Amino acid sequence: MIGYEKEQGRESRNNSQPRKRNYSGRTRSQGGEHRPSSRRHSSHHNNSNGGAAPQSAPRSGGKRENNRRTPVRIIPLGGLNEIGKNMTVFECSNDMFILDCGMAFPDADMPGVDIVLPDFTYVEGNKDKVRGIVITHGHEDHIGGLAYLLKKVNVPVYGTRMTLGLIRGKLEEHGILKQAKLIEIEPRKTVKMGCMAVEFIKVNHSIPGAVGMAIHTPAGIIVHTGDFKVDYTPIDGEIIDLARFGELGSRGVLALMADSTNAERSGFTCSERTVGGSFDKLFKRAEGRRIIIATFSSNVHRVQQIIDQAEHYGRKVAVFGRSMIHVINTAIELGYLTVPKGMIIDIEEMNRYPDEKIVLITTGSQGEPMSALTRMAMNGHKKVTITPNDFIIISAKPIPGNEKFVTRVVNELMRSGAEVIYESMYEVHVSGHACQEELKLIQALTKPRFFLPVHGEYKHLVKHAELAKSMGMPEDRILIASIGDVIETDGQNMRIVSQVPAGRVMVDGLGVGDVGSIVLRDRKHLAQDGLIIVVIGIERATNSLVSGPDIISRGFVYVRESEELIEESRRVLVRVLDNCSSHDFKEWGTLKTKLRDVLSDYIYEKTKRSPMILPIIMEV
Repeated sequence: MIGYEKEQGRESRNNSQPRKRNYSGRTRSQGGEHRPSSRRHSSHHNNSNGGAAPQSAPRSGGKRENNRRTPVRIIPLGGLNEIGKNMTVFECSNDMFILDCGMAFPDADMPGVDIVLPDFTYVEGNKDKVRGIVITHGHEDHIGGLAYLLKKVNVPVYGTRMTLGLIRGKLEEHGILKQAKLIEIEPRKTVKMGCMAVEFIKVNHSIPGAVGMAIHTPAGIIVHTGDFKVDYTPIDGEIIDLARFGELGSRGVLALMADSTNAERSGFTCSERTVGGSFDKLFKRAEGRRIIIATFSSNVHRVQQIIDQAEHYGRKVAVFGRSMIHVINTAIELGYLTVPKGMIIDIEEMNRYPDEKIVLITTGSQGEPMSALTRMAMNGHKKVTITPNDFIIISAKPIPGNEKFVTRVVNELMRSGAEVIYESMYEVHVSGHACQEELKLIQALTKPRFFLPVHGEYKHLVKHAELAKSMGMPEDRILIASIGDVIETDGQNMRIVSQVPAGRVMVDGLGVGDVGSIVLRDRKHLAQDGLIIVVIGIERATNSLVSGPDIISRGFVYVRESEELIEESRRVLVRVLDNCSSHDFKEWGTLKTKLRDVLSDYIYEKTKRSPMILPIIMEV
């Protein structure tokens, strides 16, 4: 196993979009209460291939029954009109389950915030109905919020072996692993969720163990692709189960919920194997030099190809970055990563080998400020100093919003004399998400009656909707929803009937949800204009000024270089205090407001800036 090195890296960013109406232009209808179930069902595991599923809806092209069925509700609590914090609730009668529970990284306008979670209010209010949580794969935007939810609603969690391996590490960090119920499910197996059943379907993605879901409900089959692409030559040899998607389509799929991340990109997503060919050429080119490769820690197949090339060219591998170490250790333990004995060396052993015998695998492909690669670039890494003998490969594409961070890191690495290869120069990265032709293929195989694009910003959802229309999907059967919308279907119709509480819950240190809009406003105010603290001492008995006012500036002006402004500010405050004293004024709250308003007006007049002003009154 690999030893840990402290790191705080961020490999994805939240890029949420404003709330929009549904694409087809339909208005949200009111009401739509579902019929209560006559009995409750307990959750249990069914090992059959596909399972005995509830009655399904006929194919979109076939003749439909006129009778309506028990309504099913789909409630997205994250992952729509944004990248990150994916979470969807499925509800039928008195049963409910959750698909994914992710997190997002904060936007630039959230200073001090560590991560962003979905709003769990609706789930907490209905926790007696929750039968379990199913997870599509182990990326942070799908599992990052799980530990926080399980502290409030402790229900079984179902996932594949690799996914649960990553989840165990997160739950252990939060100290809740012992009380968690983690149940491994293989593709083509089904788990009961009360009156619903969830079938796992193998898909390809940038992490092993990724699955889509076929949700068998009384209203019909709902297919959720999860994050996916179609890779006919995957590194692990496990091809997406297109046959099962086709079988479901022949039975009749009520609704398709499909990944929209790459809906703007034409063609097919390249196979991960193309990166291996590029690595081979670059390893030859880097002969005699130390190779440093930055990539996403979760991309186990990418890491496997790096290890394979290192073995081929007689190099040892050292690993940097806390998340990278954790994922590689988990993948080795579970058998998803094949590493020759003695191939991976400890960080402390690295200096025993010449540069031409070393490959460093590190985090920091997104230019995260505290990541290993960024610290190397800024000459702040304790173990690695960048030299002209370094050959650096950034095997990732910048996530929207991270371009400046990545560019800064590349510039600093080049200033140190290193040669840097990145995605726009060489084919060193492929996406884990389906492009347009793959999205069309899933549409053609499943033949859904209704279509709900998911997982993407609003522009991605709209583009995916247009793609579905180009394949003959009627516009009135396409629904672009927003988080918090309650989407109800009875097998005949699908519409938005109401809304539930939804939004962003911010985590700052150990505080969950205690940072709101007002706190963020104050933080931005402080960052933009700085702070002035006014300290005065007042004798309570006589209501007279005994000390001050003293003015302390932080982030506004340097006091020693602005003595005239500070002195005049004191005189302004003294006049306010004299006036209040003459009127026997003893309401400290109102006095603070008066001091703040007068000083703010004066400073803005002189500087055109509005620092935060904090008056402090000490009684003596």
